Amino acid sequence: MDVRLSPEQQALRDAAARLAGDLGPKSVAELGDTARAAKLDTALAATGWRELRTPGDGDRPLASAVETAIVAEELGRGLADAPFLGPTLAAELRRLAAAPPAAEPETVLLTPDLSGLAVTAGAGAPCSGTAVDVHGGVSALALAVADGGHALVTVPVDGATPARDLTRPAAGIAGPPALRPSGVQTPLTPADIEGWTAFVVALTCADLVGTMRGAVELACSYASVREQYGTAIGSFQSVQHMLADAHVSVEGSRSVALHAAWAADTLPPGEALDAAAIAKAYCARAARAVCETAIQVHGGIGNTWECLAHVYLRRALFSTQLLGGVGAHLDRVAARRKIGGVPGGLR
Repeated sequence: MDVRLSPEQQALRDAAARLAGDLGPKSVAELGDTARAAKLDTALAATGWRELRTPGDGDRPLASAVETAIVAEELGRGLADAPFLGPTLAAELRRLAAAPPAAEPETVLLTPDLSGLAVTAGAGAPCSGTAVDVHGGVSALALAVADGGHALVTVPVDGATPARDLTRPAAGIAGPPALRPSGVQTPLTPADIEGWTAFVVALTCADLVGTMRGAVELACSYASVREQYGTAIGSFQSVQHMLADAHVSVEGSRSVALHAAWAADTLPPGEALDAAAIAKAYCARAARAVCETAIQVHGGIGNTWECLAHVYLRRALFSTQLLGGVGAHLDRVAARRKIGGVPGGLR
């Protein structure tokens, strides 16, 4: 595949970058600015980017997975604290099930350990899990066992809390779950769910790439103004080496993440999931190292609440956990290629 962006894709990237740059949080204190967050949410809704994976002509989505990943990357770079991932994943599920569009904001309900879609025995049966990317009271999509595969059901959730990721709150089910069928639909087959998983993993890789980029930019900016011994620390060779290594990790991650996004639309579900698993293992490992480098470049202040570096790290760790981290995806690749277990040290 050609990882160069088309003029249209570059324009999309520029627009997403401007939106995140103008309305995204510039400090930890701004994360509590509800007026700013509301403006970002309104602006993001106006772009229509949350509907990129809704059906266009036939059953094809309005935009490719690569274009969706471009938006996810830029929103991650700007620490955008308005819902994008959750609504996008829900829209993709509805497209695959040929279900009608949602009448209210929604996200997806993952298992409590965030390793996959939550499944219930049927409408009205007990269900538990974690709804991701929740802002205010919304509903979440889960799977219910049905003839010919799985059907989508809707689970009301509320009480979102930013316990893990300060920019994308999560929520559980408040009280006994009230499930209801999610409109007329076609049962989802194992291949559908595998293809959806590949798309989700590719999208989390894109978010990790954007988070890394933002962390490196933050560290470079600090290194250019923080002085030690009368000179900017960015002039020190040791700091330059750290930031250069981080930049290399970002570029490698971006390449493999774009390939995973391309594969989600182009390759069979199994092969697409292989590509996504390889990308997730690479990006997740790189993201933690890059974000920790950003904290180290900041020195002592990097370990304080006021420094924005920890917000990037928290977002990276949350994206890593979504549908499995390094070890889970290395095990997936090893199992499919029958090359034996993955050494614990590689996790």
